[in-house]
Amino acid sequence: MSYFMVDIESDGPIPGDFSMVCFGAVLVDEKLDRTFYGKLKPISDTFNPDALAVSGFNREETMKFDDPEQVMLAFEEWILENSKGRPVFISDNNGFDWMFICWYFHHFTGRNPFGFSSRRLSDLYCGLEKDTFAQWKHLRKTEHTHHPVDDARGNAEVLLYMKKEMGLNIVLK
Repeated sequence: MSYFMVDIESDGPIPGDFSMVCFGAVLVDEKLDRTFYGKLKPISDTFNPDALAVSGFNREETMKFDDPEQVMLAFEEWILENSKGRPVFISDNNGFDWMFICWYFHHFTGRNPFGFSSRRLSDLYCGLEKDTFAQWKHLRKTEHTHHPVDDARGNAEVLLYMKKEMGLNIVLK
């Protein structure tokens, strides 16, 4: 199995009514040098200016982004090219990130290369610590900038730390 750390930015709380602005993915391996970055044109006229501001883009900029179907097809191709075995989706907050990626895949391609499940980095860390309130974000090496590739890379660094330093039994291909 190959793990792909994913982070998304959106202009609102849910897909369909709102849009995924951009997302990044990092293949989790020792180098963390295989990445994907997509910027998607809005799919809805509705947006929350405060949510959009987190991405660092304004509405006018996002209107010039790429066609969502083309981005999702390119992302699927990248996943399949970089995956050994089944691709596994993992993120800091998979309740949010997964919701958008899964919806966009099914809406625009009719399928999701990740299947029907995902993993949450925070839960893995809390389980290893045996503490549901355990904090882990200090373990990131890459600064959390809200650029989704930076944020995915920082989260992937934590997963590698959990494997090397905490004994997480995970095979990364």
